[in-house]
Amino acid sequence: MRDCNVEDFKGYHSEWNLGSPGGWDYQRLTQVIGKAVWRRLNAIKPFGMKLDFDPPCFSPVEGLVALLVEAHRLREGPNPGLIAVVAEEETLADVTENINLARHLDAVEGITGALMAPQELEMRRGKVCWQGKPVSVIFMDFNTDVLLALHRKHGLEPVLQAIKEHRVINPRGTEPFNVKSMFEVLTGPRHGRFHREIVQRTPWTRRFFPRRTDGPGGEAIDDLVEWTRRHWDALVLKPARGYSGHGVRVGGVNEGVEEAVRLALEQGDYIVQEKIPLSLWSEEIPHLENGSIRLKTCQTDFRCLMGPSGLLGFVGRYGGVPTNVGSGGGFQPLAVLESDMSVREAVDRINETIAGMDPGDLQQVIEAQKKMAVDCDFTYLLGPVKIALRPRLITAGQMEALRRYGQKLWKDCLTLETLWRAGELDALIHIEEEELAIARLDPWEGSPAIIASDGLFSFGAEPRGGATMR
Repeated sequence: MRDCNVEDFKGYHSEWNLGSPGGWDYQRLTQVIGKAVWRRLNAIKPFGMKLDFDPPCFSPVEGLVALLVEAHRLREGPNPGLIAVVAEEETLADVTENINLARHLDAVEGITGALMAPQELEMRRGKVCWQGKPVSVIFMDFNTDVLLALHRKHGLEPVLQAIKEHRVINPRGTEPFNVKSMFEVLTGPRHGRFHREIVQRTPWTRRFFPRRTDGPGGEAIDDLVEWTRRHWDALVLKPARGYSGHGVRVGGVNEGVEEAVRLALEQGDYIVQEKIPLSLWSEEIPHLENGSIRLKTCQTDFRCLMGPSGLLGFVGRYGGVPTNVGSGGGFQPLAVLESDMSVREAVDRINETIAGMDPGDLQQVIEAQKKMAVDCDFTYLLGPVKIALRPRLITAGQMEALRRYGQKLWKDCLTLETLWRAGELDALIHIEEEELAIARLDPWEGSPAIIASDGLFSFGAEPRGGATMR
């Protein structure tokens, strides 16, 4: 990785999500709570710096709503219509951001927003409807493999019809290259077709099975499975189509390499990936435990959400390895540093100031934070979502660098689609034929979609002495 200046950022993306990326409304809620907590902490002991919690990109749900409404306008012009948020039936009462997305859409003039299970859709007089009302656009909160399983159970012909009519966002045509094995293309001999920065930020990745290939440094590997055993501390094994961190095994974190290798080979369709040094994508965050305040090293990631018109927003997550909320991770408020100091100086000052507070005072702030989360129904499938005590800081220049990064990534995803449609990626895609048939009904071609890049980035506050990037 090239050296970065104060207006750039270090790090890699660990995966992309072109299927149904989330976090867009959870970040909005995190910002509301994080800003209130910041004010309470300042009232206890002033930090002496200026932060901005309110840039539009820190509330990415607004960008998603605009994208969905624009997709409706492209189809229906100024006419009113129904935008459906479609999610699995068992999640309807528990996934707050889907509930809120329907509410946000319903607040737009001329738009009705509604949350529903896919089997609630119906055909009336040749049109896809919900409760008798024609559906204009569908945001689908699950991938095509889940759709196919539900279709076999419920018979979802109305959903398939909506796909044929290109009403579903994200388009199902993104699904074949919405797999982590695509990073093998970016780190293999065809990398010259992609933007240099995107290639540099892509960790070396290979499909995992007994095979010959080349390693991270270009060295020859005679047997990838045996090579993985010998180099386990520097590697990660993960499902090519996994989510929420399920099935992920990390060298140095999950010590049992034999268990990891056996799981990957038995399950099949796994990738092995170069491990991004934990020290790069971690930060120290104040933590109150047993009546004392201490700094706790947490892993952080930074989800960038892109749309056809550019950057939609960011999502800050933190926790362990992995940081996925479905694996017990949480969210972190984001703030633009507006004071004349570096991110490192500002984070050190925040941590030292909080560490110097009275634990009883800090406990009251934490209780207020928890109450705000409960009042906002800030929950996921596992229950209440954790929120970091202090914000993650970023500069305006780094945000501009991320905007440029997002534009390149969007274009490179279009390149992947072109390669797939030309048949050049078939060896990397293990999807049953019925799924591929659904994908072929609904090509993407840069149409309205929300793409997520999960970045293991540093903005300058990683623990001192962290790893130097290649």
